[in-house]
Amino acid sequence: MNIETANRLLQYRKKHNLSQEELAAKIGVSRQAISKWERAEASPDTDNLILLAEIYGVSLDELLKGENAKKADSENNEQNNSEPNSGDVYNYSYSYSYGPNGETETKYEKVDKVSFKNGIHVDSKDGDHVHINFKDGVHVHDKNGDKVHVGWDGIHVEENGKQRVYTDENGNIMVDEELKRRHKNKSNWNKFPFFIFPILAFAWWGASGVCFGWALSWICLLTIPLYYTLVDAIYERKASHFAYPVLVAIAYILFGYFNVCGGWAVGWLVFLTIPIYYWICGLFGDDDEHNECKCNECE
Repeated sequence: MNIETANRLLQYRKKHNLSQEELAAKIGVSRQAISKWERAEASPDTDNLILLAEIYGVSLDELLKGENAKKADSENNEQNNSEPNSGDVYNYSYSYSYGPNGETETKYEKVDKVSFKNGIHVDSKDGDHVHINFKDGVHVHDKNGDKVHVGWDGIHVEENGKQRVYTDENGNIMVDEELKRRHKNKSNWNKFPFFIFPILAFAWWGASGVCFGWALSWICLLTIPLYYTLVDAIYERKASHFAYPVLVAIAYILFGYFNVCGGWAVGWLVFLTIPIYYWICGLFGDDDEHNECKCNECE
């Protein structure tokens, strides 16, 4: 790395009031690595350059080449808005206007972009990005802020702006303590032999002959997927993972056998709650966590 780029990295960090330790924590490297970059003793790899550009809110070219690259990007963007580049594949919406001499002018609005230049690059209108090539690996950014970087230098996974999994300088895979604790607790509950109890209840109920006996006792077995999907929904914080349709099926069968709420003739209405349940899950965004700011004091 040349000294101009190193100085630029230093200035961007100071401009954003970040210490070397804070910046290192954000991108999953050591403070010594940041120091070497800023003294031009080492160069960040592609994954880290992408992360730095995102943290500083600049393009990769601007981060490496400065203001001249920014001007060049602006000129290229103006050109791209008027006419598509060869080698890229787009979905377009078109608008037409007529010039002063009656000629037709076509303006292109890029919606989705797929490029096969030096790999596979997909940029959707919804804000999802996928970039794959042999040299740099796989980079996936979704509109919710989740990021996955898999390359020759290791693995980096961010969930809702928080680094969850990354590879340290020695190649060891490090996992965020919160994520590790969540999956450990989930694993403990999943290891609990819950299925034994429904099987025992099924056998006792059927053999006793009470409440329709074997004809209805099998419903106990449906509680097995309910238990494990409930554990998954709780620890993954996604209500949509719960097997709600199974719960509805249990309710319908009970309504029918015990003639509750109109029995079989009317009980089927409970199935209409299934799309409502998943609509509510989507409405409240059960797969989004609240981002928390954990900034330390700046240097």
